[in-house]
Amino acid sequence: MRKRPHFALLAGCFLCFVVPLHAQSVTSLAPGVREFVKVSAPVIALTHVRVIDGTGSPAREDQTIVISGDEIETIGDASTTAAPADAQVLDLSGKTVIPGLVGMHEHLFYPAGGRRAVALYNEMGFSFPRLYLACGITSMRTTGSIQPYTDLELKKLIDAGKLAGPKMHITAPYLEGPGSFTPVMHELTGPDDARETVNYWADEGTTSFKAYMNITRAELAAAVDAAHKRHLTITGHLCSIGFKEAASLGIDDLEHGLMVDTEFDPGKEPDVCPSQQLTEQTLSKIDIESAPVQDTIRDLVAHHVAVTSTIVIFETDAPNQPPLEQRVLEAMLPEVAIAYLSTRSLIGENANSLWPGLLKKEMQFEYDFVRAGGLLLAGEDPTGYGGDLAGFGDQREMELLVQAGFTPAEAIHIYTENGARFLDEDDHIGTLAAGKQADIVVIDGNPAANISDIEKTELVFKDGVGYDSAKLIASVRGTVGLE
Repeated sequence: MRKRPHFALLAGCFLCFVVPLHAQSVTSLAPGVREFVKVSAPVIALTHVRVIDGTGSPAREDQTIVISGDEIETIGDASTTAAPADAQVLDLSGKTVIPGLVGMHEHLFYPAGGRRAVALYNEMGFSFPRLYLACGITSMRTTGSIQPYTDLELKKLIDAGKLAGPKMHITAPYLEGPGSFTPVMHELTGPDDARETVNYWADEGTTSFKAYMNITRAELAAAVDAAHKRHLTITGHLCSIGFKEAASLGIDDLEHGLMVDTEFDPGKEPDVCPSQQLTEQTLSKIDIESAPVQDTIRDLVAHHVAVTSTIVIFETDAPNQPPLEQRVLEAMLPEVAIAYLSTRSLIGENANSLWPGLLKKEMQFEYDFVRAGGLLLAGEDPTGYGGDLAGFGDQREMELLVQAGFTPAEAIHIYTENGARFLDEDDHIGTLAAGKQADIVVIDGNPAANISDIEKTELVFKDGVGYDSAKLIASVRGTVGLE
């Protein structure tokens, strides 16, 4: 991973009081944002709370966190850390706080109704920002865009306090070669086109790029060179290019892990994407402990290439997974929920599915990658045939990381400090410490003991402002798939 300069954050502290108490009062928020603010004051004390700080360290019990403006002023034992006299005090006994999540494979679009002959996608500019924030994602990278101008403008609106949502890092349109499965992507015509595309979207304000399945090695090399000259990063969901090849070309990050690495396919041709069925068959027989796979892991670590875990999107291809959640179905447009359930039912009838075994292999690959010194990021990729909704999918992804063998504290570390580190923002987000931004998730439970408690998020502080999770979720009921 290469270091990038910091990009300015247009952040503020938004207050519940009508008097101007510090940098930016709640009255500067649009009414449609202000209605979701539950806690806001110049000084806030979160007392008697369990703290999982994002570093991977064990939870600390009975802590007090003092928030001043948009920053954390103090964290310490409740017995020795007094709440300031002028603080709004929240007694969080029995509850847990973690850093705001840093989602590293997110989108603002959603599949348009099941598996059609032509794959199309709709922009979820209304529902997804709210769902991400409600579920604890305070910073996110849109890892691929189909409406980049919409994404960029939504970011501006959120930063200006006109929409509720997380702080966003916008990725440019996909860098795809000929043969795309969807007409929403531009197909590159060669290295010059790749270079010009990167420069154009860098000028427009995107801060990262994503190489896609049919890109050629020459196009990827040109895109990497152009992105790095602008001090920006490039990731990839690859198929035509294997992981070792991509690492040698200078890619910064690889999406999805082993399940999309085609370098092990017999007869793999240069710059050609094999069939998904062939790759699945190959990977179903591969031994993660074998020398070829372990060599790939070591090669990625040596080249400082991060890997983004998205186990949750692969889980949707396994029969009867993930567990059906009422909150997910309620968030969907009814027709979208029906389409999702119909496809899910068909997948559930496949007794010969390879995906239960493939999921275990992916989990082992990611666990081994981290143990070898690799930087593992995490996100949800809300695509597929539906059901993997913004925010909800991120919470499920964290549960799957624990199933992969990581401790809850390690899974939270992957979803917080690791993402912040890749974005070169770990000096102010990603962990809970004095001087950091007050991006804090309040959970009604103990995810250190039971990671599924992550779904009990009830309050999300972004830059010192506490948003009501339940109210945000309720506001988008029946809209996912439409807007």
